[in-house]
This record gives sequence, structure tokens and C-alpha cells, in this order.
Amino acid sequence: MFFRRILDEREKGDSLYELDLFDDFVQPASCPKPNWTLSCCCGDEEVIFIAFLFGYLLANFFLWNNLLLRPIKLIAIFVHEMSHALACWLTGGTVLNNRIEVKERDGGIIRYEGGNAYFVLSAGYIGSAFFGMLFIILSGDRIASLVAACIFLFGLVISLYLTKKSETESRVWTVGLSMGFIALTTVFILLDRFLFHPLLQFLTLYYGVFIASFAIYDLYDDLFVRGFEQSDTYTCNDLLPCCLPKFAGLLYIFIALCLMALGLYLALVWMVSTATA
Repeated sequence: MFFRRILDEREKGDSLYELDLFDDFVQPASCPKPNWTLSCCCGDEEVIFIAFLFGYLLANFFLWNNLLLRPIKLIAIFVHEMSHALACWLTGGTVLNNRIEVKERDGGIIRYEGGNAYFVLSAGYIGSAFFGMLFIILSGDRIASLVAACIFLFGLVISLYLTKKSETESRVWTVGLSMGFIALTTVFILLDRFLFHPLLQFLTLYYGVFIASFAIYDLYDDLFVRGFEQSDTYTCNDLLPCCLPKFAGLLYIFIALCLMALGLYLALVWMVSTATA
């Protein structure tokens, strides 16, 4: 753990110490802002930020169907279905009863009329990756990560409310874990605000990586593990017989990876450009 030393300009002999996880990265005088080329990257914070992102991706692969991650998966499913709904509205369609159903075990569903079926269908996984990318970008700044954490808390409450009720025991577990994630996020907000940082940025980074990687691991699970024929990729095959489910799935995975890479790049630009010189 590192300490950031702050000199009091009025009293040269006195000094204050503020607890911080990293020394501020000192930029060269010629470092442009914003630093689009990342010529001033990377300090300790940026290196660990990158390491955490890839670590989260690996952890998600092994824990994807773990009970502990169910609350975050509910949010990812909600974002996926909301993306379908937004695409429907944007193309002139109507979501029946304005209802988005989030099921604990089988994903979610919306029922709609009108709109562009191809656009609506593609919006689910691409939308998840896009909103995950936004969370990754917001994780590049302390204040922005606070905004992301508040959005996550709101989304957790909404997705839990929209969850279609199932077995009582499963419901109790889901509610309990969701409350646990609400408490965890709140504690991280308080610790980051009053004790040391950047804790919250790494937490919201995980949320962003999870939502963005939903397209990757959910498609892998549906197409290569379970053979789930209600997946969006099979529906895509019904609309376009030439578009095989696995081809569509690999295309969505590629797009999700590209959006995550873009989110990482923009987060690093934000971090380097706002580093204290």
C-alpha cells in the first residue's frame, strides 16, 4: 500500500498523509490531454486496472453458473432484455404490457409487436456488451465510478423486482444474495469516500466486465455446453436460415470483445489524462 504525500504550501515544515492505494502517476510535461495515444501510460494504477479486467474475465469463466453470482446475472439478463425493448421502441414497435420478465434460471423474455425484428433480435447481446463497456469506461474515474455504482444499485433493485417468481427456496437465496451485493456496494462506496481509494473503481470494473461478458459466456453456455434452442442465435437462424446459430453466436462474441477492448482503451485514456502531474 502506498502513501500520497501532500505538502502544505503555507507551512513548508508540516506535511499531511492521505491513505491511497497508489502513488499518483507523474506525467511528463509534454503529455497531451486527453492522451488518446496513451503515450503516458501506464502507471501502477493503470497496470493493475488492466490486470483486474483480465482476472475478472477468467474468474467469470469458472464461476459463471455459481449461485453467488446470481444477483449480478439477473442484472445482466435485465440489461439484455431492456436492450431488446429499446430496439423495439426505436424501430416503432410496442412492448406488450410494457413488461420485461427476468427469470432466474432460463434468462428473460419480452413480448412485442411491430418494430424491426432483425434489429430487435441483435440488440440483446450487443446491448449488453455496450452497457458493460460504459461501466468499464466509468470505472476509469473516481467520481464516475460512484455514478456507476449508484446505477448498479438501482438496477439491482429493479431487476429483482422484475424477476419472475420461482421456487420459494430459490427466491429466498436470490433476495438474500441481492441484499448482500447491495450491502457490499454500499460499503465500498463508503470506504472509497472516507478511507482509501480506488476501491470502488475496481468493484464497478467487475460489474462492467460481467455485464459486457454476458454475451460471451451466456452464448458459450447456450451453444457449446447446453445446446439451448431458445437462444437468440436460434431465433436468428429462423429469420435468416443462412445464419447458422454458432456463426451468429461467434459474431456476437466478437462484437462483445471489441466493445470491451474499446471500453478498456477509453478508461485508460480517462485515467492517464486526469492523473495528477
